[in-house]
Amino acid sequence: MGSASKLAPAALARRSLAVIHTNQTKSGSYLASPNFAVYRYSWLRDGAFIADGMSRIGEPASAMAFYEWCRRVVEERTPRISRLVDRRIATAVIEPTDFLHTRYTVDGTEGDEPWWNHQLDGYGAWLWSLGAHFGRPDANSPRGRFAAAVEATARYLIAFWDQPCFDCWEENPERVHVATLAATAAGLRVAAEWPGVAGSVQAEAMSAVALIEQRVRSEGVHEGHLVKWLGGSELDASLLFCALPYGLFAPDDPLMRATVAALKPDLAHLGVHRHAADVYFGGGEWILLSAVLGSYFAAVGDLDAAQAQLDWVTSQADEDGHLPEQVSQHLLFPNTFDEWVRRWGSVAQPLVWSHAMFLTLYHDLGGKV
Repeated sequence: MGSASKLAPAALARRSLAVIHTNQTKSGSYLASPNFAVYRYSWLRDGAFIADGMSRIGEPASAMAFYEWCRRVVEERTPRISRLVDRRIATAVIEPTDFLHTRYTVDGTEGDEPWWNHQLDGYGAWLWSLGAHFGRPDANSPRGRFAAAVEATARYLIAFWDQPCFDCWEENPERVHVATLAATAAGLRVAAEWPGVAGSVQAEAMSAVALIEQRVRSEGVHEGHLVKWLGGSELDASLLFCALPYGLFAPDDPLMRATVAALKPDLAHLGVHRHAADVYFGGGEWILLSAVLGSYFAAVGDLDAAQAQLDWVTSQADEDGHLPEQVSQHLLFPNTFDEWVRRWGSVAQPLVWSHAMFLTLYHDLGGKV
């Protein structure tokens, strides 16, 4: 890692655009990180956030190229989705390896090596991001070309939303995760209104959204705040996604305010840890989560706190203007850091998702590129 930069936010915004463009492939997919071997893939989840950041900042062509990549990935797997849905209806046993993958090669094929693949949130995320993009004035592509992929994704989410899977950190596959449910609901809301999606699927999508909201309020709350998974009591900073961007709850909903207040003592300060048991590279502070917390503060009108997050994130860029996945000044488990370095190398830098969330916060605070 190079020494810290002294870039101003506007300069880092320009650098972030360059990083994202450089790491968008000819197929439209975004590399998660070019310098970290196991991240030289495209995740639906990461890509959805990256595309949304590009769409917000005024780069609709980049976003659309990613959505077209997602469309092709899903359409190629529509027969597989139909078989999985049929097996679910028949209550057949489905092995974890049978589910759709969460990360793909840049050309949309599945990687050969083992991975924590059964993650539903990415499928909700790409629909959410697509819908958000088409809600902006500069989205001028026809919606109809996405109908088949939107419908297939919705059918997959409707069938499996209440089943355990890996969370967005690729952990705890035996749980039903609240942030994953929020992503699923956000995607299904889009599908329920998408032109060309079958009316029956639209109706099932809205029914599933209502059930998700009920489940979260009844089983995903402990001591007045949201929790990491249904029936639990643990906290996780991914719960911020329940407000932004997924909109399961409004940012100023008392439940979200209580959740942010609960995150603050141990996890959410200027830098944000994922969760209290995080040993990955020692459990550092994640750039993208810090930016999301800043966007949350902006949404509830605390602009000073939002600006503080932006300034902190900006200060973490290296001399090349690259933002890492996480920083290591305040590790939760410092004794595990070297173990991960030996296994996979240095912390991913740049992490393209980090740059996208910086751009999103920068935009939320009125920044222009």
